Amino acid sequence: MSATGRIEHRDCSEDALRDLAEVLAPRLRMGDFLALRGELGAGKTAFARHLIRALLERPDEDVPSPTFALVQPYDSARFPIHHFDFYRLSGPAEALELGLGEALETGLVIAEWPERLGDDLPANRLEVALADAAAPDRRHVTLQAVGNWAPRLARFAAIDRFIAATDWSGSRHFYVNGDASARGYTRLYREGETALLMDWPKGPLGPPVRHGKPYTEIAHLTTDVKPFVAIAEALREVGLAVPEIYAQDLDAGLLLLEDFGDLTFTGLAASSAEMRPLYRLAVDALLALRPHSPPPVLTAGGISHSLSDFDHEALAIETELVPDWFLPALRGAETPAALRAEFAALWSEQFDWLRAQPDGWLLRDFHSPNLLWRPNETGLARLGIIDFQDAMRGHAAYDLVSLLQDARLDLPDDLEAELLQHYCLAAAKADRQFDRAEFLRAYRLLGAQRATKLLGLFTRLARRDGKRFYLRHLPRAARRLAANLADRHLAKLRLWYEREVPGGDSLGDGDRLAARL
Repeated sequence: MSATGRIEHRDCSEDALRDLAEVLAPRLRMGDFLALRGELGAGKTAFARHLIRALLERPDEDVPSPTFALVQPYDSARFPIHHFDFYRLSGPAEALELGLGEALETGLVIAEWPERLGDDLPANRLEVALADAAAPDRRHVTLQAVGNWAPRLARFAAIDRFIAATDWSGSRHFYVNGDASARGYTRLYREGETALLMDWPKGPLGPPVRHGKPYTEIAHLTTDVKPFVAIAEALREVGLAVPEIYAQDLDAGLLLLEDFGDLTFTGLAASSAEMRPLYRLAVDALLALRPHSPPPVLTAGGISHSLSDFDHEALAIETELVPDWFLPALRGAETPAALRAEFAALWSEQFDWLRAQPDGWLLRDFHSPNLLWRPNETGLARLGIIDFQDAMRGHAAYDLVSLLQDARLDLPDDLEAELLQHYCLAAAKADRQFDRAEFLRAYRLLGAQRATKLLGLFTRLARRDGKRFYLRHLPRAARRLAANLADRHLAKLRLWYEREVPGGDSLGDGDRLAARL
Protein backbone atom coordinates (compact mmCIF):
# COMPACT_ATOMS: atom_id res chain seq x y z
CA MET A 1 0.00 0.00 0.00
CA SER A 2 1.29 3.46 -0.86
CA ALA A 3 1.17 6.56 1.30
CA THR A 4 -1.68 7.86 -0.83
CA GLY A 5 -4.07 5.16 0.38
CA ARG A 6 -3.87 2.62 -2.41
CA ILE A 7 -3.78 -1.19 -2.43
CA GLU A 8 -3.21 -3.33 -5.51
CA HIS A 9 -4.08 -6.99 -5.95
CA ARG A 10 -2.71 -8.40 -9.19
CA ASP A 11 -3.84 -11.49 -11.11
CA CYS A 12 -6.82 -12.24 -8.87
CA SER A 13 -8.66 -15.47 -9.56
CA GLU A 14 -12.40 -15.66 -8.94
CA ASP A 15 -11.70 -17.23 -5.55
CA ALA A 16 -9.22 -14.45 -4.71
CA LEU A 17 -11.82 -11.85 -5.73
CA ARG A 18 -14.33 -13.49 -3.40
CA ASP A 19 -11.74 -13.61 -0.58
CA LEU A 20 -11.00 -9.90 -1.01
CA ALA A 21 -14.72 -9.07 -0.85
CA GLU A 22 -15.19 -11.21 2.26
CA VAL A 23 -12.26 -9.57 4.06
CA LEU A 24 -13.57 -6.12 3.16
CA ALA A 25 -17.22 -6.76 4.10
CA PRO A 26 -16.85 -6.76 7.93
CA ARG A 27 -15.05 -3.41 7.79
CA LEU A 28 -17.83 -1.54 5.97
CA ARG A 29 -20.19 0.83 7.77
CA MET A 30 -23.53 2.48 7.26
CA GLY A 31 -23.05 5.55 5.07
CA ASP A 32 -20.17 4.11 3.05
CA PHE A 33 -20.01 4.62 -0.72
CA LEU A 34 -18.12 2.06 -2.81
CA ALA A 35 -17.39 3.19 -6.35
CA LEU A 36 -16.78 0.21 -8.66
CA ARG A 37 -14.88 1.24 -11.77
CA GLY A 38 -13.89 -0.72 -14.87
CA GLU A 39 -14.80 -1.41 -18.48
CA LEU A 40 -17.65 -3.68 -19.53
CA GLY A 41 -16.85 -7.22 -18.47
CA ALA A 42 -14.10 -6.15 -16.07
CA GLY A 43 -15.82 -7.85 -13.13
CA LYS A 44 -17.62 -5.05 -11.31
CA THR A 45 -20.83 -7.04 -10.88
CA ALA A 46 -18.88 -10.16 -9.92
CA PHE A 47 -17.11 -8.27 -7.15
CA ALA A 48 -20.38 -6.68 -5.99
CA ARG A 49 -22.01 -10.10 -5.93
CA HIS A 50 -19.29 -11.54 -3.69
CA LEU A 51 -19.43 -8.47 -1.44
CA ILE A 52 -23.21 -8.54 -1.03
CA ARG A 53 -23.22 -12.26 -0.28
CA ALA A 54 -20.55 -11.69 2.36
CA LEU A 55 -22.52 -8.83 3.91
CA LEU A 56 -25.67 -10.94 3.98
CA GLU A 57 -23.69 -13.99 5.16
CA ARG A 58 -25.58 -16.02 2.58
CA PRO A 59 -23.06 -17.45 0.05
CA ASP A 60 -25.80 -18.74 -2.26
CA GLU A 61 -27.86 -15.55 -2.33
CA ASP A 62 -29.17 -14.65 -5.79
CA VAL A 63 -27.55 -11.29 -6.61
CA PRO A 64 -28.74 -10.13 -10.03
CA SER A 65 -27.13 -7.34 -12.00
CA PRO A 66 -28.96 -4.03 -11.47
CA THR A 67 -28.41 -3.06 -15.13
CA PHE A 68 -32.12 -2.89 -15.90
CA ALA A 69 -33.60 -2.21 -12.44
CA LEU A 70 -30.89 0.46 -11.88
CA VAL A 71 -30.94 -0.24 -8.16
CA GLN A 72 -31.27 -3.49 -6.24
CA PRO A 73 -31.87 -3.26 -2.46
CA TYR A 74 -31.01 -5.86 0.19
CA ASP A 75 -31.68 -6.00 3.93
CA SER A 76 -28.73 -7.21 5.98
CA ALA A 77 -28.60 -7.63 9.74
CA ARG A 78 -26.29 -4.60 9.98
CA PHE A 79 -27.79 -2.07 7.54
CA PRO A 80 -29.63 -1.81 4.22
CA ILE A 81 -27.52 -2.39 1.10
CA HIS A 82 -28.21 -0.66 -2.23
CA HIS A 83 -26.51 -1.91 -5.39
CA PHE A 84 -26.73 0.79 -8.10
CA ASP A 85 -25.85 0.68 -11.79
CA PHE A 86 -25.56 4.22 -13.18
CA TYR A 87 -24.56 3.21 -16.73
CA ARG A 88 -27.86 4.28 -18.30
CA LEU A 89 -28.20 7.55 -16.39
CA SER A 90 -28.10 10.78 -18.34
CA GLY A 91 -26.92 12.81 -15.34
CA PRO A 92 -26.53 13.02 -11.54
CA ALA A 93 -30.11 14.26 -11.04
CA GLU A 94 -31.48 10.87 -12.05
CA ALA A 95 -29.41 9.21 -9.31
CA LEU A 96 -31.12 11.37 -6.72
CA GLU A 97 -34.48 10.34 -8.17
CA LEU A 98 -33.46 6.73 -7.63
CA GLY A 99 -33.02 7.48 -3.91
CA LEU A 100 -29.23 7.72 -3.74
CA GLY A 101 -29.29 10.34 -0.97
CA GLU A 102 -31.57 8.32 1.30
CA ALA A 103 -29.62 5.13 0.56
CA LEU A 104 -26.40 6.80 1.74
CA GLU A 105 -28.02 8.14 4.90
CA THR A 106 -29.52 4.82 5.94
CA GLY A 107 -27.19 2.14 4.58
CA LEU A 108 -24.36 1.12 2.29
CA VAL A 109 -24.13 2.06 -1.40
CA ILE A 110 -22.30 -0.09 -3.96
CA ALA A 111 -22.23 1.79 -7.25
CA GLU A 112 -21.20 0.60 -10.71
CA TRP A 113 -20.29 3.27 -13.26
CA PRO A 114 -19.90 5.98 -10.59
CA GLU A 115 -18.36 8.35 -13.13
CA ARG A 116 -21.91 9.11 -14.29
CA LEU A 117 -22.32 11.15 -11.09
CA GLY A 118 -19.59 13.58 -12.18
CA ASP A 119 -18.91 16.20 -9.53
CA ASP A 120 -21.70 14.79 -7.36
CA LEU A 121 -19.63 11.79 -6.32
CA PRO A 122 -19.43 11.63 -2.50
CA ALA A 123 -16.24 13.23 -1.19
CA ASN A 124 -15.61 10.25 1.08
CA ARG A 125 -15.55 6.94 -0.75
CA LEU A 126 -13.63 3.78 -1.52
CA GLU A 127 -12.80 3.35 -5.20
CA VAL A 128 -12.53 -0.24 -6.41
CA ALA A 129 -11.07 -0.41 -9.92
CA LEU A 130 -11.14 -3.72 -11.80
CA ALA A 131 -9.31 -4.55 -15.02
CA ASP A 132 -8.54 -7.69 -17.02
CA ALA A 133 -5.17 -9.30 -16.36
CA ALA A 134 -2.99 -10.99 -18.99
CA ALA A 135 -3.96 -14.49 -17.85
CA PRO A 136 -7.48 -15.72 -18.64
CA ASP A 137 -10.05 -15.40 -15.85
CA ARG A 138 -7.77 -13.14 -13.84
CA ARG A 139 -8.25 -9.53 -12.80
CA HIS A 140 -6.22 -6.67 -11.41
CA VAL A 141 -8.00 -4.99 -8.48
CA THR A 142 -7.01 -1.61 -7.06
CA LEU A 143 -8.49 -0.12 -3.90
CA GLN A 144 -8.13 3.65 -3.71
CA ALA A 145 -9.09 5.70 -0.65
CA VAL A 146 -10.73 9.08 -1.17
CA GLY A 147 -11.39 11.51 1.69
CA ASN A 148 -11.79 9.96 5.12
CA TRP A 149 -11.24 6.47 3.74
CA ALA A 150 -7.44 6.88 3.83
CA PRO A 151 -6.89 5.79 7.47
CA ARG A 152 -9.53 3.08 7.12
CA LEU A 153 -7.82 1.59 4.07
CA ALA A 154 -4.50 1.74 5.91
CA ARG A 155 -6.14 -0.21 8.75
CA PHE A 156 -7.53 -2.71 6.26
CA ALA A 157 -4.01 -3.24 4.90
CA ALA A 158 -2.59 -3.70 8.40
CA ILE A 159 -5.19 -6.37 9.18
CA ASP A 160 -4.47 -8.10 5.87
CA ARG A 161 -0.75 -8.23 6.68
CA PHE A 162 -1.40 -9.46 10.22
CA ILE A 163 -3.65 -12.33 9.11
CA ALA A 164 -1.29 -13.24 6.25
CA ALA A 165 1.50 -13.80 8.78
CA THR A 166 -0.57 -16.40 10.68
CA ASP A 167 -1.76 -19.85 9.72
CA TRP A 168 -5.23 -18.33 9.30
CA SER A 169 -4.26 -16.77 5.98
CA GLY A 170 -6.95 -17.45 3.39
CA SER A 171 -9.68 -17.92 6.00
CA ARG A 172 -13.17 -16.54 5.42
CA HIS A 173 -14.16 -13.41 7.37
CA PHE A 174 -17.53 -12.54 8.89
CA TYR A 175 -18.64 -9.54 10.92
CA VAL A 176 -19.32 -10.00 14.65
CA ASN A 177 -21.55 -7.54 16.45
CA GLY A 178 -19.45 -6.20 19.30
CA ASP A 179 -20.03 -3.74 22.12
CA ALA A 180 -20.24 0.03 22.09
CA SER A 181 -16.49 0.49 22.34
CA ALA A 182 -13.80 1.24 19.77
CA ARG A 183 -13.09 -2.48 19.43
CA GLY A 184 -14.15 -4.37 16.34
CA TYR A 185 -14.47 -8.12 15.92
CA THR A 186 -14.36 -10.44 12.93
CA ARG A 187 -14.94 -14.20 12.97
CA LEU A 188 -12.51 -16.20 10.84
CA TYR A 189 -13.47 -19.59 9.41
CA ARG A 190 -11.23 -22.35 8.07
CA GLU A 191 -11.87 -26.07 7.66
CA GLY A 192 -14.44 -26.31 10.45
CA GLU A 193 -12.46 -24.11 12.87
CA THR A 194 -13.06 -20.51 13.93
CA ALA A 195 -11.08 -17.73 15.55
CA LEU A 196 -11.83 -14.13 16.47
CA LEU A 197 -9.89 -11.12 15.27
CA MET A 198 -9.92 -8.26 17.78
CA ASP A 199 -9.27 -4.96 16.00
CA TRP A 200 -8.47 -2.30 18.56
CA PRO A 201 -6.14 0.50 17.47
CA LYS A 202 -4.90 2.61 20.36
CA GLY A 203 -7.39 5.40 20.86
CA PRO A 204 -7.09 8.96 22.14
CA LEU A 205 -7.51 9.62 25.85
CA GLY A 206 -10.09 12.30 25.13
CA PRO A 207 -10.45 15.87 26.37
CA PRO A 208 -9.82 16.79 30.00
CA VAL A 209 -12.98 16.77 32.09
CA ARG A 210 -11.69 17.23 35.63
CA HIS A 211 -8.41 18.36 37.17
CA GLY A 212 -6.85 18.32 33.71
CA LYS A 213 -7.49 14.59 33.27
CA PRO A 214 -9.72 12.89 30.65
CA TYR A 215 -12.60 10.63 31.61
CA THR A 216 -10.74 7.50 30.46
CA GLU A 217 -7.88 8.21 32.87
CA ILE A 218 -10.14 9.05 35.81
CA ALA A 219 -12.34 5.98 35.29
CA HIS A 220 -9.29 3.77 34.57
CA LEU A 221 -10.54 2.64 31.16
CA THR A 222 -8.16 0.80 28.86
CA THR A 223 -7.35 2.31 25.47
CA ASP A 224 -5.36 -0.50 23.83
CA VAL A 225 -4.94 -4.28 23.73
CA LYS A 226 -1.94 -4.62 26.06
CA PRO A 227 -3.85 -4.94 29.37
CA PHE A 228 -6.08 -7.57 27.75
CA VAL A 229 -3.04 -9.74 27.03
CA ALA A 230 -1.60 -9.45 30.54
CA ILE A 231 -4.92 -9.90 32.35
CA ALA A 232 -5.88 -12.89 30.19
CA GLU A 233 -2.73 -14.72 31.21
CA ALA A 234 -3.28 -13.95 34.90
CA LEU A 235 -6.92 -15.13 34.85
CA ARG A 236 -5.98 -18.29 32.97
CA GLU A 237 -3.40 -19.10 35.66
CA VAL A 238 -6.07 -19.05 38.38
CA GLY A 239 -8.30 -21.43 36.43
CA LEU A 240 -10.79 -19.19 34.61
CA ALA A 241 -11.62 -19.76 30.94
CA VAL A 242 -10.50 -16.74 28.94
CA PRO A 243 -9.62 -16.75 25.23
CA GLU A 244 -6.26 -18.14 24.21
CA ILE A 245 -4.26 -15.63 22.16
CA TYR A 246 -3.09 -17.25 18.91
CA ALA A 247 -1.25 -14.23 17.49
CA GLN A 248 -0.71 -10.61 18.45
CA ASP A 249 0.56 -7.31 17.12
CA LEU A 250 0.48 -5.06 20.16
CA ASP A 251 1.63 -1.92 18.37
CA ALA A 252 -1.06 -2.31 15.71
CA GLY A 253 -3.71 -3.28 18.24
CA LEU A 254 -4.54 -6.65 16.67
CA LEU A 255 -5.15 -9.95 18.45
CA LEU A 256 -6.20 -13.31 17.05
CA LEU A 257 -8.21 -15.06 19.75
CA GLU A 258 -9.83 -18.34 20.60
CA ASP A 259 -13.51 -18.20 19.67
CA PHE A 260 -15.91 -19.05 22.49
CA GLY A 261 -18.93 -18.97 20.17
CA ASP A 262 -22.20 -17.06 20.47
CA LEU A 263 -23.98 -18.61 23.46
CA THR A 264 -23.93 -15.51 25.63
CA PHE A 265 -26.02 -15.38 28.77
CA THR A 266 -27.96 -12.51 27.18
CA GLY A 267 -28.87 -14.58 24.14
CA LEU A 268 -29.67 -17.68 26.16
CA ALA A 269 -31.99 -15.72 28.45
CA ALA A 270 -33.76 -14.25 25.40
CA SER A 271 -34.34 -17.80 24.13
CA SER A 272 -35.91 -18.75 27.49
CA ALA A 273 -33.08 -21.08 28.46
CA GLU A 274 -32.89 -22.26 32.08
CA MET A 275 -30.58 -19.65 33.62
CA ARG A 276 -30.27 -20.90 37.22
CA PRO A 277 -27.41 -23.39 36.56
CA LEU A 278 -25.62 -20.89 34.33
CA TYR A 279 -25.69 -18.17 36.94
CA ARG A 280 -24.67 -20.65 39.62
CA LEU A 281 -21.63 -21.47 37.46
CA ALA A 282 -20.80 -17.77 37.08
CA VAL A 283 -21.01 -17.25 40.85
CA ASP A 284 -18.72 -20.24 41.33
CA ALA A 285 -16.20 -18.61 38.96
CA LEU A 286 -16.16 -15.50 41.16
CA LEU A 287 -15.71 -17.69 44.22
CA ALA A 288 -12.77 -19.43 42.52
CA LEU A 289 -11.19 -16.03 41.80
CA ARG A 290 -11.78 -14.70 45.32
CA PRO A 291 -8.75 -16.28 47.10
CA HIS A 292 -6.30 -14.97 44.50
CA SER A 293 -4.90 -11.52 45.09
CA PRO A 294 -3.68 -9.77 41.94
CA PRO A 295 0.12 -9.54 41.78
CA PRO A 296 1.59 -6.02 41.82
CA VAL A 297 2.55 -6.33 38.15
CA LEU A 298 1.01 -8.63 35.53
CA THR A 299 3.39 -9.81 32.83
CA ALA A 300 2.62 -11.70 29.62
CA GLY A 301 3.47 -11.55 25.95
CA GLY A 302 6.38 -9.21 26.51
CA ILE A 303 4.38 -6.55 28.36
CA SER A 304 3.80 -5.49 31.97
CA HIS A 305 0.59 -4.10 33.39
CA SER A 306 -0.37 -2.88 36.86
CA LEU A 307 -4.02 -2.96 37.85
CA SER A 308 -5.53 0.36 38.89
CA ASP A 309 -7.50 0.71 42.10
CA PHE A 310 -11.24 1.31 41.83
CA ASP A 311 -10.60 4.44 43.81
CA HIS A 312 -12.74 7.31 45.06
CA GLU A 313 -12.23 9.35 41.89
CA ALA A 314 -13.22 6.49 39.56
CA LEU A 315 -16.31 5.64 41.60
CA ALA A 316 -17.36 9.28 41.83
CA ILE A 317 -17.08 10.20 38.17
CA GLU A 318 -19.50 7.39 37.34
CA THR A 319 -22.12 8.50 39.87
CA GLU A 320 -21.81 12.10 38.68
CA LEU A 321 -23.47 11.08 35.42
CA VAL A 322 -26.73 11.61 37.34
CA PRO A 323 -26.29 15.36 38.05
CA ASP A 324 -24.55 15.73 34.65
CA TRP A 325 -27.25 14.07 32.50
CA PHE A 326 -30.12 12.31 34.25
CA LEU A 327 -31.27 15.05 36.57
CA PRO A 328 -31.08 17.89 33.96
CA ALA A 329 -33.06 15.78 31.50
CA LEU A 330 -35.86 15.30 34.04
CA ARG A 331 -35.85 18.81 35.50
CA GLY A 332 -35.20 20.75 32.29
CA ALA A 333 -32.34 22.71 33.86
CA GLU A 334 -28.72 22.26 34.84
CA THR A 335 -28.05 20.87 38.30
CA PRO A 336 -27.17 23.73 40.69
CA ALA A 337 -23.63 23.70 42.08
CA ALA A 338 -24.81 23.37 45.68
CA LEU A 339 -26.95 20.38 44.83
CA ARG A 340 -24.08 18.74 42.98
CA ALA A 341 -21.80 19.29 45.96
CA GLU A 342 -24.33 17.73 48.31
CA PHE A 343 -24.69 14.70 46.04
CA ALA A 344 -20.91 14.27 45.78
CA ALA A 345 -20.47 14.55 49.55
CA LEU A 346 -23.08 11.87 50.24
CA TRP A 347 -21.34 9.45 47.90
CA SER A 348 -17.90 10.43 49.20
CA GLU A 349 -18.90 9.29 52.66
CA GLN A 350 -19.85 5.89 51.26
CA PHE A 351 -16.70 5.57 49.18
CA ASP A 352 -14.53 6.38 52.19
CA TRP A 353 -16.06 3.41 54.01
CA LEU A 354 -15.67 1.16 50.97
CA ARG A 355 -11.98 1.90 50.49
CA ALA A 356 -11.31 0.65 54.01
CA GLN A 357 -12.66 -2.80 53.08
CA PRO A 358 -10.54 -5.72 51.77
CA ASP A 359 -10.06 -5.76 48.01
CA GLY A 360 -8.89 -8.13 45.30
CA TRP A 361 -9.70 -8.88 41.67
CA LEU A 362 -12.49 -6.78 40.16
CA LEU A 363 -13.25 -7.79 36.55
CA ARG A 364 -15.63 -4.82 36.11
CA ASP A 365 -17.75 -6.08 33.18
CA PHE A 366 -18.75 -9.48 34.54
CA HIS A 367 -22.30 -9.59 33.16
CA SER A 368 -24.50 -11.36 30.64
CA PRO A 369 -23.06 -10.14 27.29
CA ASN A 370 -19.54 -11.13 28.35
CA LEU A 371 -20.31 -14.59 29.73
CA LEU A 372 -20.58 -17.50 27.31
CA TRP A 373 -21.82 -21.04 27.84
CA ARG A 374 -19.44 -23.72 26.52
CA PRO A 375 -21.47 -26.94 26.73
CA ASN A 376 -18.67 -29.18 25.46
CA GLU A 377 -16.36 -28.27 28.34
CA THR A 378 -16.38 -29.37 31.98
CA GLY A 379 -16.15 -27.58 35.32
CA LEU A 380 -15.40 -23.85 35.30
CA ALA A 381 -14.21 -24.17 31.69
CA ARG A 382 -17.89 -24.27 30.71
CA LEU A 383 -17.98 -20.52 31.43
CA GLY A 384 -16.16 -18.43 28.84
CA ILE A 385 -15.26 -14.94 30.07
CA ILE A 386 -14.49 -12.05 27.73
CA ASP A 387 -14.18 -8.25 27.94
CA PHE A 388 -12.03 -8.09 31.07
CA GLN A 389 -9.40 -5.58 29.90
CA ASP A 390 -10.66 -2.91 32.34
CA ALA A 391 -10.12 -5.15 35.38
CA MET A 392 -8.97 -3.39 38.54
CA ARG A 393 -8.32 -3.94 42.22
CA GLY A 394 -11.50 -3.40 44.19
CA HIS A 395 -14.24 -4.93 46.30
CA ALA A 396 -15.36 -8.41 45.25
CA ALA A 397 -19.03 -7.43 45.64
CA TYR A 398 -18.85 -5.30 42.48
CA ASP A 399 -18.62 -8.25 40.10
CA LEU A 400 -21.37 -10.09 41.95
CA VAL A 401 -23.60 -7.02 41.62
CA SER A 402 -22.78 -6.76 37.91
CA LEU A 403 -23.82 -10.38 37.48
CA LEU A 404 -26.94 -10.55 39.65
CA GLN A 405 -28.22 -7.01 38.96
CA ASP A 406 -27.61 -7.13 35.23
CA ALA A 407 -28.31 -3.96 33.26
CA ARG A 408 -29.88 -5.97 30.42
CA LEU A 409 -31.66 -8.85 32.14
CA ASP A 410 -34.35 -9.15 34.78
CA LEU A 411 -33.05 -11.79 37.13
CA PRO A 412 -35.89 -12.91 39.44
CA ASP A 413 -35.55 -11.55 42.96
CA ASP A 414 -35.61 -15.04 44.44
CA LEU A 415 -32.76 -16.16 42.16
CA GLU A 416 -30.69 -13.12 43.11
CA ALA A 417 -31.28 -13.84 46.80
CA GLU A 418 -30.48 -17.55 46.34
CA LEU A 419 -27.20 -16.89 44.54
CA LEU A 420 -26.18 -14.11 46.94
CA GLN A 421 -26.76 -16.55 49.81
CA HIS A 422 -24.73 -19.23 47.97
CA TYR A 423 -21.83 -16.81 47.52
CA CYS A 424 -21.81 -15.70 51.14
CA LEU A 425 -22.00 -19.24 52.52
CA ALA A 426 -19.18 -20.46 50.25
CA ALA A 427 -17.01 -17.40 50.97
CA ALA A 428 -17.48 -17.82 54.73
CA LYS A 429 -16.61 -21.52 54.52
CA ALA A 430 -13.39 -20.78 52.63
CA ASP A 431 -12.38 -17.70 54.65
CA ARG A 432 -13.00 -17.40 58.38
CA GLN A 433 -12.44 -13.63 58.18
CA PHE A 434 -15.32 -13.16 55.73
CA ASP A 435 -17.79 -10.68 57.25
CA ARG A 436 -21.22 -11.32 55.79
CA ALA A 437 -22.79 -8.11 57.09
CA GLU A 438 -20.00 -5.94 55.72
CA PHE A 439 -20.11 -7.77 52.38
CA LEU A 440 -23.88 -7.25 52.05
CA ARG A 441 -23.44 -3.57 52.86
CA ALA A 442 -20.84 -3.30 50.10
CA TYR A 443 -23.13 -5.25 47.74
CA ARG A 444 -26.00 -2.78 48.23
CA LEU A 445 -23.68 0.23 48.06
CA LEU A 446 -22.06 -0.91 44.81
CA GLY A 447 -25.47 -1.90 43.46
CA ALA A 448 -26.65 1.67 44.09
CA GLN A 449 -23.45 3.10 42.60
CA ARG A 450 -23.79 0.96 39.48
CA ALA A 451 -27.50 1.72 39.03
CA THR A 452 -26.75 5.43 39.46
CA LYS A 453 -24.11 5.26 36.75
CA LEU A 454 -26.53 3.45 34.42
CA LEU A 455 -29.27 6.06 34.87
CA GLY A 456 -26.85 8.76 33.77
CA LEU A 457 -25.22 6.66 31.06
CA PHE A 458 -28.48 5.61 29.40
CA THR A 459 -29.70 9.22 29.49
CA ARG A 460 -26.47 10.46 27.90
CA LEU A 461 -26.64 7.83 25.18
CA ALA A 462 -30.21 8.85 24.40
CA ARG A 463 -29.78 12.64 24.61
CA ARG A 464 -26.27 13.19 23.28
CA ASP A 465 -25.80 10.24 20.93
CA GLY A 466 -29.37 9.70 19.72
CA LYS A 467 -29.35 6.07 20.94
CA ARG A 468 -32.78 6.12 22.51
CA PHE A 469 -33.06 2.34 22.48
CA TYR A 470 -30.91 2.35 25.63
CA LEU A 471 -33.84 3.89 27.49
CA ARG A 472 -35.53 0.49 27.48
CA HIS A 473 -33.01 -0.52 30.14
CA LEU A 474 -33.55 2.56 32.31
CA PRO A 475 -36.61 1.28 34.23
CA ARG A 476 -34.61 -1.77 35.31
CA ALA A 477 -31.77 0.44 36.58
CA ALA A 478 -34.25 2.64 38.46
CA ARG A 479 -35.85 -0.36 40.15
CA ARG A 480 -32.46 -1.70 41.15
CA LEU A 481 -31.45 1.67 42.54
CA ALA A 482 -34.61 1.87 44.64
CA ALA A 483 -34.05 -1.65 45.99
CA ASN A 484 -30.43 -0.98 46.94
CA LEU A 485 -31.19 2.39 48.55
CA ALA A 486 -33.46 0.57 50.98
CA ASP A 487 -30.30 -0.40 52.87
CA ARG A 488 -30.20 1.59 56.11
CA HIS A 489 -26.61 2.68 55.47
CA LEU A 490 -27.78 4.49 52.32
CA ALA A 491 -30.65 6.35 53.97
CA LYS A 492 -29.20 9.82 53.30
CA LEU A 493 -28.76 9.06 49.60
CA ARG A 494 -32.28 7.66 49.42
CA LEU A 495 -33.67 10.90 50.86
CA TRP A 496 -31.65 12.92 48.33
CA TYR A 497 -33.16 10.98 45.42
CA GLU A 498 -36.67 11.20 46.86
CA ARG A 499 -36.31 14.96 47.27
CA GLU A 500 -34.51 15.94 44.08
CA VAL A 501 -35.62 13.49 41.37
CA PRO A 502 -39.09 14.32 40.06
CA GLY A 503 -41.16 11.36 41.13
CA GLY A 504 -38.22 10.16 43.22
CA ASP A 505 -40.54 9.03 46.01
CA SER A 506 -41.51 6.22 43.61
CA LEU A 507 -38.10 5.73 42.01
CA GLY A 508 -38.88 2.08 41.33
CA ASP A 509 -41.41 3.21 38.70
CA GLY A 510 -38.70 3.57 36.09
CA ASP A 511 -41.15 3.33 33.20
CA ARG A 512 -42.56 6.73 34.15
CA LEU A 513 -39.08 8.20 34.40
CA ALA A 514 -38.04 6.75 31.03
CA ALA A 515 -41.15 8.19 29.39
CA ARG A 516 -40.07 11.69 30.44
CA LEU A 517 -36.69 11.34 28.75
